[in-house]
Amino acid sequence: MADERDERETPDGPPAPKGSDRSRGASSARPAKTPLPPERPAARERNGEPQERTTADGSDHDRPQETGGSGTPEPEADGTGVQTGRARLLAGLWPLRVNRNQLVVALLLCVLGLGLAIQVRQTSEDSALRGARQEDLVRILDELDDRTTRLGDEKQRLEKQRSELENSSDQAEEARKQTEERERQLGVLAGTVAAEGPGIHFEIGDPSDALAADKLLDAIQELRAAGAEAIQINDVRVVADTYFSDADGKGVRVDGRRVSPPYSFDVIGKPQDLEPALNIPGGVVQTLRKEQATVTIEQSEKIVVDALRTAKRPDYAQSSSR
Repeated sequence: MADERDERETPDGPPAPKGSDRSRGASSARPAKTPLPPERPAARERNGEPQERTTADGSDHDRPQETGGSGTPEPEADGTGVQTGRARLLAGLWPLRVNRNQLVVALLLCVLGLGLAIQVRQTSEDSALRGARQEDLVRILDELDDRTTRLGDEKQRLEKQRSELENSSDQAEEARKQTEERERQLGVLAGTVAAEGPGIHFEIGDPSDALAADKLLDAIQELRAAGAEAIQINDVRVVADTYFSDADGKGVRVDGRRVSPPYSFDVIGKPQDLEPALNIPGGVVQTLRKEQATVTIEQSEKIVVDALRTAKRPDYAQSSSR
């Protein structure tokens, strides 16, 4: 009976020959092999997508690792599998996704910003009052108000003269008086008659002889804008057609005549308007002192302007009457 059992086929192979050691005690010497479990079927699709196979450490072997546009992997998530705020921000910013319209808009914004910056810089550089104090600004406003008042007074005076001419019983005599008064006024402006009145004495010292003629011209224009009615520099009367030029050597030329420093200005006008006009920030006095010149200004109730000019007869212009 034992031989017949040995001759039966074992699950592992053909029957062993009789009397061999292999058949002896086979059931006791080696345990029977346990059949292997069947292989797991291929990943089924869930909701139309294949399931991903994960390992014990939680990494996916079937899904390729995603990388950014530059070949660098995306920021890793934290231990809970949820991306942090920083990771989401980096993922949104990189890789850059720029189209043609965005580039055009960015270029236009850059050009607009550059233009605005240049405009603001030029405006700030051109403003002469950007560094002025509050007191200086108030003084400038007062000067403008005085000019407006002066023009208003002139308008009222002319209207009064017109009314007197219209209402006077002796219009011829009244017209003659006004003509004589007007002639004296024009003589003062033309420099053909002497004048006196309140004003300022303005002196410029130039020890280094560095002042050019244009600096004196700037002073004359500022005084005229402030309401100066008669101006004299040293012994030269300044009128509407006066010109300045640089002289060879020391000094300048005024109407072709050499004038040497110190330059003494006698100016008739309202002192409260003339002096502030010279002292405004960035004005005449500041400019002259930057040129190492000395400046003194004195107000006076009586300034005499007695330098005269010869009246020139016009060659072509003639008076006309209606």
